[in-house]
Amino acid sequence: LQRAIDLGTSHLSLYQLTVEDGTVFGQMHAKNLLRGLPTEDLSADMFELTQEVTAAAGLPAYEVSNHARPGDESRHNLIYWRMGDYAGLGPGAHGRLTLGNRRVATEATRMPTAWLDQTLATPGKAERVETLPAEDRASEYLMFALRLKEGASLARYSDLAGAALPENALAEVIDLGFLHRDGDRINTTDTGVMMLNAVLRALLANRSSAG
Repeated sequence: LQRAIDLGTSHLSLYQLTVEDGTVFGQMHAKNLLRGLPTEDLSADMFELTQEVTAAAGLPAYEVSNHARPGDESRHNLIYWRMGDYAGLGPGAHGRLTLGNRRVATEATRMPTAWLDQTLATPGKAERVETLPAEDRASEYLMFALRLKEGASLARYSDLAGAALPENALAEVIDLGFLHRDGDRINTTDTGVMMLNAVLRALLANRSSAG
């Protein structure tokens, strides 16, 4: 990490990779063939150390796994995290488009040969198109927004969901020290960012929506 910083980079993407079911690594892990993986405690320590080192170098985190000098944040990735529109082109690609009042999700056929055959036969047929329900739009917004240092707007969540986040759920997560609230905006604390999945589960467990 220090070597990368010493190269003078203005942006770093530092992801802790995970072992997923249905992958070669997942199969190896199930058979206890992966050696040297860090424990959860060590992973947390490494994450905290990463924040300290990058902040000291003038590359603070603006997203859970992304660090940049002010002004050098990834404009491309911010489109995803801020719920902008983007086209998913190619096998397995996902896209999001706003069409009037609808938020549309697209997903292309995963297998390259099948995608190519379908695209050549009937352009556009290789993509599955789905209008996202209000609840899914709001959940997606919160999931991405809380990854960002700037956090989420409670008003925008309410507009998307058709209902506000439960105040009791917000209060509970704030009392635990995982979330900070400043008027309309909420963002994770240094501790909360490492508990983001639990924070999201707590906030969305008893939500309601306009459908």
